[in-house]
Amino acid sequence: MMQSILEFRHLKTLVALREAGNLLRAATLLNLTQSALSHQLKQLEDHHGISLFERKSVPIRFTPAGERLLKLADEVLPRVANAERDIVRLVQGAAGQLRIAVECHTCFDWLMPAMDAFRHRWPEVELDIVSGFQADPVGLLYSHRADVAIVAEIDPDETVDYHPLFRFEIVALVAKDHPLAQRDYLTAEDFASDTLITYPVSDDMLDVVRQVLKPAGIDTERRTTELTVAMLQLVASRRGIATLPVWAAQNYLNRNYVLAKRITANGLTGKLYAACLPELSAKPYLTDFVGSTRESCYLNLKDIELL
Repeated sequence: MMQSILEFRHLKTLVALREAGNLLRAATLLNLTQSALSHQLKQLEDHHGISLFERKSVPIRFTPAGERLLKLADEVLPRVANAERDIVRLVQGAAGQLRIAVECHTCFDWLMPAMDAFRHRWPEVELDIVSGFQADPVGLLYSHRADVAIVAEIDPDETVDYHPLFRFEIVALVAKDHPLAQRDYLTAEDFASDTLITYPVSDDMLDVVRQVLKPAGIDTERRTTELTVAMLQLVASRRGIATLPVWAAQNYLNRNYVLAKRITANGLTGKLYAACLPELSAKPYLTDFVGSTRESCYLNLKDIELL
């Protein structure tokens, strides 16, 4: 009888490779080093004496042997995951609710797909978004009006648990005929003589103000709007400069409606966390929500890095 070295982790690795498209992204998705992931695959290939995928293909292309193992993975992994959730339901119960509050206007671009992915895994958990933009989402946790808060910073004085999601680049958006359109990147001083177009939020909730303008002593004229599309229309009309995560402006950039410029030579980075009260962190469905959200965002948003 043939001795098999095939393990559960090998199947997860092959699926991650298919979803992520290359070794580096697959390793990140699995929280492994690229070397460790490559070793797993080589061990499997050496044992069977056959390649599982073509090393230089973009996008990645699996051999017939690799496709056969992927078919097995697609059959086995969901059944194992379902069985594990069933056991959790028997031990702890699965009913619960996740009312999600956000302080970021652009969060809805990735939050809705992530919630859809989670809903299929935990149909008994009631998912909802707390209506409207929240200036103090963590405060809603203490008053039990929300269960999860999506926030940009960790506050060590708060008695909540912070679950890292991802980091992302924030870019400046300018009109195609703007005087700054030819710059490789913008400095704090470049914002001084123009209008900064933002959502109607306080300065301490704007990364560009908190990390770039305020430290440089720059105070700009401001204009606000609730809608991203209105913001980009104002930018295209040369009414000012906006700053957004790349994913929030990607459709407009693809259509060459506006131009994106890095903010400072090193770029401006934002971060997002899922905050909750400590007692909720122990719930398996909260852990799965964080994990599935990280995976969904990493696979679907452009140029983000997992925290």
